[in-house]
Amino acid sequence: MIIGRVLTMLAGAVLVSLLGMGNTAIAAQCGSTAGGFEVWKRQFADEARTQGVSSSALAALMNADYASATITADRSQRSFRLSLEQFLAKRGAPTIVARGRSLKQSQAALFTSLEQRYGVPPGPLLAIWGMETAFGRQRGNQNTLSAVATLAYDCRRSAFFTEQLYATLTLIDRGVLSAGTRGSMHGEIGQTQFLPKSILNYGTGGDLNIAANALASTANFLKAHGWRAGAGYQPGEANFSAIQAWNAASVYQRAIALIGQQIDGRESASVRR
Repeated sequence: MIIGRVLTMLAGAVLVSLLGMGNTAIAAQCGSTAGGFEVWKRQFADEARTQGVSSSALAALMNADYASATITADRSQRSFRLSLEQFLAKRGAPTIVARGRSLKQSQAALFTSLEQRYGVPPGPLLAIWGMETAFGRQRGNQNTLSAVATLAYDCRRSAFFTEQLYATLTLIDRGVLSAGTRGSMHGEIGQTQFLPKSILNYGTGGDLNIAANALASTANFLKAHGWRAGAGYQPGEANFSAIQAWNAASVYQRAIALIGQQIDGRESASVRR
């Protein structure tokens, strides 16, 4: 009797194990070409449904297209390999500084209120705004849902963009985004290019294509990542780590710090060169 019960328990354990293997096997599988995208969408939708994603958001996902242009852009980010001087020249740092200084004066009330609320001075905010979209002139025209879904499917950074995709679907469900929302190649949205998960975590409300809303959300992001009012933001100073949280590329981080410094009126020889 005891042996029989043991054998029965073992058989049950094997069955549970096999069922578990089956669940793993049907998990959405990443890919590197467009060929598996439609199958992946169905697999992902099945998973997302169990996580509480609404049927309307999943219907939007099923209409998403494989974004070939996004994959091409993702494989071609060579500017982050440039030296700081080369990167500043490529991005047009003197133009950003000049425009940033002008906006700092013409929008003084806005930047004063942002600094009072979040502790972030105008320079870094204007540097980010200028670097990300040329002060709103280059916000992108890629379908956001298609871009994020394609990157979630693509094996290169699937885990990171799977989180972004869940955030995108949540924002669609809440009416913050729509299936037709458009932005940059990697799913960034608005004047300062927020990814969907950052909108959920740090967005302060309102349309991010409106500069005041985007700048408030950007200041909130920096504050949430440890920005301290009155502290410096150059490499080695207290607030540089908040700038590092904005973008993973070292050259981009240093460019924001240097351009922001010059906008704020503290001249930098590195930017002048």
